[in-house]
Amino acid sequence: MSPAPSPAPARSPAPAFLGRGRLARWGAALAALLALAGYLTLQYLIGGGGAPRCRVVADHGGTSYEFTPEQAENAATISAVGTSRGLPERAVTIALATALQESGLHNIGHGDRDSLGLFQQRPSQGWGTRRQIMDPAYAAGAFYDHLVRVPGYARLPLTVAAQRVQRSGFPRAYAKHEPDARLLATALTGHSAATLTCEGRPAPTPAGGPDAVRAALVRDFGRQVLPAAGTEVGPGTEAGSGVGVRASVTAAPSAGDRGDAGGGDGGGTRASVTVPVPRGAPAEGRTRRTGWELAHWAVAHSSALHIARVSYAGLEWSRGGGAGEWRTVERPRPGAGAGEDGKNRGAGREAAGTDVVRIATGD
Repeated sequence: MSPAPSPAPARSPAPAFLGRGRLARWGAALAALLALAGYLTLQYLIGGGGAPRCRVVADHGGTSYEFTPEQAENAATISAVGTSRGLPERAVTIALATALQESGLHNIGHGDRDSLGLFQQRPSQGWGTRRQIMDPAYAAGAFYDHLVRVPGYARLPLTVAAQRVQRSGFPRAYAKHEPDARLLATALTGHSAATLTCEGRPAPTPAGGPDAVRAALVRDFGRQVLPAAGTEVGPGTEAGSGVGVRASVTAAPSAGDRGDAGGGDGGGTRASVTVPVPRGAPAEGRTRRTGWELAHWAVAHSSALHIARVSYAGLEWSRGGGAGEWRTVERPRPGAGAGEDGKNRGAGREAAGTDVVRIATGD
């Protein structure tokens, strides 16, 4: 006869506090997630959390391209160097596509063999010294020097024109960057308005104020962009380059410059660089392109140069305001008094015969 089976051990009832403990842990985890979500949302709205980013969109919406402030800064420099030489948008597109392929628009200090910088140029091949090549403005200029020697470069397929300059082991690799490069070039040459935005905090570098902005403008566009203060502005005072800006420049405190358009960058006194863009001859369309080229350049450099606000043609970009989007600002009223001069200039219009690009710096 088989022995009787042993009785199963009695189950101990789960303590009541075990269920309550599990619920408490779930509740604490949910509260932490909600707090984190709230923090991230707040940081996004004020432009203070995560890696800052920039974005360029097609003129009528749709296609877009996102990139970092460093990439935006380098792209704007490449474009400015090209237009300051009077080169067409196509040349800028070719240069941007080349830099996207060679370095991803990063100014890198290494590469294949002794290749350096945005275009992976080689000191051993006569492109310049290491120090020169690591200067984005110099590197862009060296690329354009070679590009303009290519017969009919503007009519060639982009990847063919780029390869004639670079002589890469991957001659067809530039083609895939053409859509993004074209989108960037359209904005950075001023052919589209208010299509480039940036958000986020200033770079962790010392703020240079208006002096740093002026130095960067001259570095990228050439000295013609900032003649001596006091130069008269009027029709026909273009510089004869792709930028064509001849204007007086002021750098002075702008008390109470607070960003009524919704900037979350704080109040207080700011210093600004005001660049009047001549109207009249040539056609106003080119004047607007020049203005938007300068305005987009300033936004692209906003992180590195601690630029808080850029105003042009009745629109204003404000760091941290509305995720860095352009917003309409109040246009100057006829007969407005001198006491309202700061707000009126913010709308992008100064004296008769000029448009104004206003760049405010500060943290």
